[in-house]
Amino acid sequence: MSRRVITDDCARYIESSVLCWLATASEDGFPNVSPKEAFLLNEKGRILVANIASPQTVRNIQENRKVCVSFVNAFVQKGYKVRGEAAILTIGDADYAEAYASLRSFIGDAFKIISIIEIDPVLIESIIAPSYRLFPDSTELDRIKESLKTYRVGEFQEQVMKSVRKGN
Repeated sequence: MSRRVITDDCARYIESSVLCWLATASEDGFPNVSPKEAFLLNEKGRILVANIASPQTVRNIQENRKVCVSFVNAFVQKGYKVRGEAAILTIGDADYAEAYASLRSFIGDAFKIISIIEIDPVLIESIIAPSYRLFPDSTELDRIKESLKTYRVGEFQEQVMKSVRKGN
């Protein structure tokens, strides 16, 4: 039975994240971190991640179920890391059909789902950029402004608008 360790604030970060980063380690301890873009928090408090193209992640989980997944808002520079135990769900497993339906409903038909990684959270920790500690008067708005500049968001918006005007 899953313990309910995900707080409302952590759930908001999960729901608003575009990517998460899933860290695994093989039986011999070699780490692997890979981005995931099809995931959700289900009503049981578990994180479901669609395995779209993650053979190394799956192999590692089969050898070592302990994982860590991070959700960070790149503009606010805050988020959460969730540690837990993962299982690989495939067709025929008891929880597969429900998990598959939830993910399909959430992500649509854009990706083929090979299997589902189900993470049972054990511990959550907040992630906060060092700049908040280095500059204690720094606010989220300050971090957002700096991120917009650093990530050159204005430039990318211009490129998109030019492309739209050209009909691309």
